Amino acid sequence: MAIYGGIEAGGTKFVCAVGTGPDELQAETQFPTTSPDETIGRAVDFFKAQPIELAAIGIAAFGPVDLDPASPTYGHITTTPKPGWTQANLAGRISRALGVPVGFDTDVNGAALGEHRWGAARGLDTFLYLTIGTGIGGGGMLGGNLMHGLIHPEMGHMRLPHDWDADPFPGICPYHGDCLEGMAAGPAIQARWGQPAQTLPDDHPAWPLQARYLALALANLICTLSPQRIILGGGVMNVPQLFPLVRREVQDLLNGYVQAPEILDQIDCYIVPPGLASRAGVLGALALAEAAASTQQ
Repeated sequence: MAIYGGIEAGGTKFVCAVGTGPDELQAETQFPTTSPDETIGRAVDFFKAQPIELAAIGIAAFGPVDLDPASPTYGHITTTPKPGWTQANLAGRISRALGVPVGFDTDVNGAALGEHRWGAARGLDTFLYLTIGTGIGGGGMLGGNLMHGLIHPEMGHMRLPHDWDADPFPGICPYHGDCLEGMAAGPAIQARWGQPAQTLPDDHPAWPLQARYLALALANLICTLSPQRIILGGGVMNVPQLFPLVRREVQDLLNGYVQAPEILDQIDCYIVPPGLASRAGVLGALALAEAAASTQQ
């Protein structure tokens, strides 16, 4: 049986694994995302230390990234605010160092692929995966294909209505200020309230406001893309009261317009956490590796 390597390349940490799926992981490690040289070097060293030959490597990377195979910067991280990583050739360096095919996509598309294969999106061909953590990103599938296009979805940077009287916070996105990520990512919560999200009490006014911004984004995505399910991952979504607040806000915003029982009566099964929990990204990277190996046969 072919064995694959997977890299969840996040802006905060890299997670590397070897195996074929959630029940067949043979090795796994994680380490902080520092400079490209150090971080990519640690990933290469991990895979070279494995006692088995890998058929391919999959990389699910923070971005923005270049996903066009015909582009001279394919496999690069492009205009990221992550210091030192602008135009870093992630896929190319991994491929050259290890001499195997590399599958490359965004971190959220990778997580979506993992959820489609083993998690909360099994049996669906049109769904969304959003992560709400250090940043906000979105991806998923349309008609059974991962979302690609001009570049790739940047759902975290959609512009939302901003009630300046209710929330005078200007946002923290260096490109857009008060886009979704600028208002609702973990660092935005900390900047607005002066303490990390995980330290805020359950009854803090942060949570209804957070739910409002997320629900505004989801209502737009439901009306635009008509997903069969929405999966919300990332550390911010670990707050227990946030899912019920978001679900109610989405129903209120849609106001009965989308006449689907999944939204009207079954929303607890429509807006859901990842079935693979925090492992969706690295397992999706293994699925990307498998796809890359199959194209070489």
